[in-house]
Amino acid sequence: MKNLLIFSSGTSEGGGSGFENLVKAVREGVLNANIVAVVSNHENGGVRQRADKLGIPFIHFPKPWDKEIYQKIVSDTKADFTALSGWLKLAKGLSPKTTINIHPGPIPAFGGQGMYGHFVHEAVMEAFKRRDPIPPDGHRVTHGAVTMHFVTDEYDRGPVFFQRFVKIEKDDTSETLAKRVNQTEHQFQPIITNMVVSGEISWDGKNPESLLCPANYKIEQYSE
Repeated sequence: MKNLLIFSSGTSEGGGSGFENLVKAVREGVLNANIVAVVSNHENGGVRQRADKLGIPFIHFPKPWDKEIYQKIVSDTKADFTALSGWLKLAKGLSPKTTINIHPGPIPAFGGQGMYGHFVHEAVMEAFKRRDPIPPDGHRVTHGAVTMHFVTDEYDRGPVFFQRFVKIEKDDTSETLAKRVNQTEHQFQPIITNMVVSGEISWDGKNPESLLCPANYKIEQYSE
């Protein structure tokens, strides 16, 4: 069984539902991994509260968020894989072969620095209302998405290995879209994370063309 380390910022008062969902998936046999710890930049925030309740070791990681400290945390916990689940800082110095992220929108169009949480959903809804086209196919924005990818030293630029679109309804707001995206995250994150830790999904950490991913879990075809 592989050791899995989770980075989850949460807030000073809440957050961390994705982390808790992964822990429950381990205990239900969906995710075959040993969660060695959870890391947050909030010392006594929502993530710590969930960690204490679940009996998972908690690590407070205040600034500066330097690569040496990232590497020390991974080394000290003996983590084989690292999952960013709502971690809002740039991850530095981690192995791109064994570090994954989940993002609440289509990338690269709605990724990058500053594009996280409600900012993603607000941007998606604004583009939907303006009927904006998005690259690479130029389809207008009609969906939000849950995207999972390997992590490099740039925000949201590593190879994408999973994407599930969430249709925008006519009466949606950024809040209602966010709720459905979050539900989709909780449904698929444990399943896809398990495929990574088991080796079903992998890459060499350098060449995106080396990405190994079962055909039925590759990126969905975007359609209007």
